[in-house]
Amino acid sequence: MNLRFVMCAAAMGLAAASAGAQSMKPGLWETTTRMGGSPEMDQAMARMQQQMAGMPPERRKQMQSIMDKQGVSAGAGGMTARMCITREMIDRGQLPTRQQDSCKTAITDKTSRGMKMNFTCTNPPSSGDAVYAFQGDQAYTMNMKINSTAKGAPRQTTMDTSGKWLGDDCGAIKPFVFSGQ
Repeated sequence: MNLRFVMCAAAMGLAAASAGAQSMKPGLWETTTRMGGSPEMDQAMARMQQQMAGMPPERRKQMQSIMDKQGVSAGAGGMTARMCITREMIDRGQLPTRQQDSCKTAITDKTSRGMKMNFTCTNPPSSGDAVYAFQGDQAYTMNMKINSTAKGAPRQTTMDTSGKWLGDDCGAIKPFVFSGQ
């Protein structure tokens, strides 16, 4: 498990949530993700926070600026990512999953208030299930169970995500450009 995996899973969560919502508002969205069941992830997050705190002020400011431009922050409460979603992206069903081609998802149950889905990914190799609860077109929660392998041993990780619409204006956050475009 690594930071890239968390970001991909969070983006996949937003994309899947939009697929199930009757209508998702375009604009700036924020997702907050908390991982569980993975001591390695907890340790990696703690190391990252220690490294940031131990950097010279100029370097820390530079790193923070890079993360801010990407709409990402990490803290004790988990990973927060901001994403700009355009109406065109929603209409095409083309939402920000950084590993668009490596994951396959299937919605197994869908209502106006929520949905269930499962997924398999090849990079990194993983599979799992997710349950979403929608709060209209401006918010959702997701609980995901992820099955993967770490150092040759099977591992199950949980991910709790909440997503909320922040407004029409994305500010400095630009819509995600897919690697295949």
